[in-house]
Amino acid sequence: MNKAPEHIPQRFLKIDEEGFALMDQIRVSHEEFGHHLLANLRRDPLGYFYTEADGHWALVEPFDEPLVAHSVERLLSPQTGWEVIMPYGFRSSFVLDSLSLDEWDRFHGRTEEGVPFVLSRKAQAQFFDLLDGFGDDFIQVQEKVYKIPSWPRGNSSVDQSGFWQEIFCRDEPPPFDLGQSHSLLPKVLAQLKITKQRVMVLGAGAAHDAAHFAEQGHLVTAVDFCPEAISRAKSKYGHLKNLRFIQQDLFSLGEEHFGQYDLIFEHTCYCAISPERRNELVQLWLKLLTEDGYLLGIFFAFDQLAGPPFGGSEWELRQRLKKNFQFLYWTRWRQSIPRRIGKEVVIYARRHSSL
Repeated sequence: MNKAPEHIPQRFLKIDEEGFALMDQIRVSHEEFGHHLLANLRRDPLGYFYTEADGHWALVEPFDEPLVAHSVERLLSPQTGWEVIMPYGFRSSFVLDSLSLDEWDRFHGRTEEGVPFVLSRKAQAQFFDLLDGFGDDFIQVQEKVYKIPSWPRGNSSVDQSGFWQEIFCRDEPPPFDLGQSHSLLPKVLAQLKITKQRVMVLGAGAAHDAAHFAEQGHLVTAVDFCPEAISRAKSKYGHLKNLRFIQQDLFSLGEEHFGQYDLIFEHTCYCAISPERRNELVQLWLKLLTEDGYLLGIFFAFDQLAGPPFGGSEWELRQRLKKNFQFLYWTRWRQSIPRRIGKEVVIYARRHSSL
């Protein structure tokens, strides 16, 4: 099997935060089989990672990057240069130009096959020992200096309403606009048994999700700074008396909103803002929520350096949220539209009341 499928995968394969494969929630311990799974990782045109397992293509759901390097070697041959060594003894070459650095000072890169990897702390310590020099945003090997960009790479234009106005005014629907509320909402809300609440939806777009909450009896506020998005939302859902619309930059919401919402619903806002503002967004959630309020989010876990949408991982989400939220529900959602299957992470969490 040398070509990944163009349809719904036959099975799923998780990669844990240490880079080991999980099948049916059990870590693969067989060295040869684990090596086979990692060596056959491939990326399809939609950005999915697949590998071949027992004669079937399996969609890979990594908690962090698809590959986690446990060690790194600087080779003598200038043609090959560098290698990373993953679990199960799988090795692959990489070039220094592929490296980027996240805000936790972890190096990310690409193997020669184009598969993303991240260095473990141990591998990162080895890497620094092998370099001839380094600084906050560069490394040096012999006489050559490599500037290391941030991961993911920001784009200041997304912080301007005009950027989104242009997208909404195109003839075709925006790719993030499903034309209706997300199909998981009825299922998840039924599971969570959420009673009537004051709900805030930031970056609401055309307000399909906000309208679903309103139709279920919640008191909903939908915020977006794109005039066309709010215009479409009002045109379609303006009849809902318990749904109000605010056209405003979400980061400029005033104190009158602080502590006023029982639930923040997140869907395609976190991945749309500049990545360097993600912590600012988390702090805004905390300000908006009541003392024991909740966060319900549909987040994306996929590798993409530039955006929007900007890439992210479950590892990153845990790092950002664990200090301020107690996780009550966390799962990959596999019942979505084809281009999203296996990329969506659903998180339901309660704000720590001690904050």
